[in-house]
Amino acid sequence: MPVLDKQGAAARDAGADRTSEASAAGVTKSPDSRAGSRIRGRTLLLNALSVALGIGLWWALAAAGFKLPTPPEVVSRAGTLISDGTLADDVLASLTRVLIGFVLGTAAAIPVGFLMGWYGIVRGLVEPWIQFFRTIPPLAIIPLAVVVMGIDETPKIFVIFLAPFLACVISTFQGVVNVDRTLINAARVLGAKDGRIFARVVVPASTPFILVGMRVGLGSAWATLVAAELIAAQEGLGYRMQNAQLYYDLPTIFVGLISIGILGLLMDRVLLLAERKLTGWQERR
Repeated sequence: MPVLDKQGAAARDAGADRTSEASAAGVTKSPDSRAGSRIRGRTLLLNALSVALGIGLWWALAAAGFKLPTPPEVVSRAGTLISDGTLADDVLASLTRVLIGFVLGTAAAIPVGFLMGWYGIVRGLVEPWIQFFRTIPPLAIIPLAVVVMGIDETPKIFVIFLAPFLACVISTFQGVVNVDRTLINAARVLGAKDGRIFARVVVPASTPFILVGMRVGLGSAWATLVAAELIAAQEGLGYRMQNAQLYYDLPTIFVGLISIGILGLLMDRVLLLAERKLTGWQERR
């Protein structure tokens, strides 16, 4: 049996024993569970306090004469954009581009990262190109993308695709090379072949790195959105913000910024939840 399987079985047995003991004692929540609930409650309270302080600071700066719209002005502009359907169309267009670019980027990055980490030949051939493209900002890719791919959706998605691809391929590679050699050697001693070691030891041990890379890549994809929508877009949050810049429409720019932030935060929470489900065996602080 692979080493991780043995560890997982031991953890499950221990968990089952603790559950049985708690049930026998008639205890509904363990001390650890209550402590975890208190920590989560305190964290949510601090999050709410931080948001309130941020909005208060923003309002104070606007009232002090800085060139910022006040929160009520932004809320009013958001209401207008929601009522005429503009914001929904922009959110749908931008969300579609980011999701396609993110899914394609991570789907391509994970196998490339595994191959780079597992095979030295692939690493030698691919790593220079990965490091080369990592240093090029997305804005510098736009002229080439327009000339080669035109001005439809393809170059926009390609520019977004690069951000999660480069972030995720590096994290996956790092996850593979960081796998404890003791686990691999123990699996070989127990008779496992390379394919089984890869599937039952390397992939699970690399999963936390992959998910961190996906979260970083998701943030990069949203950060690249505005640049991607410079390419002859007719709708989208980035396009709307660029258009508002021409008319010095600060409330619309703020609505776009806040929308991107909220969407990015919600998607990150989904990835964080997936991380907790997939790496439940990992010790957390």
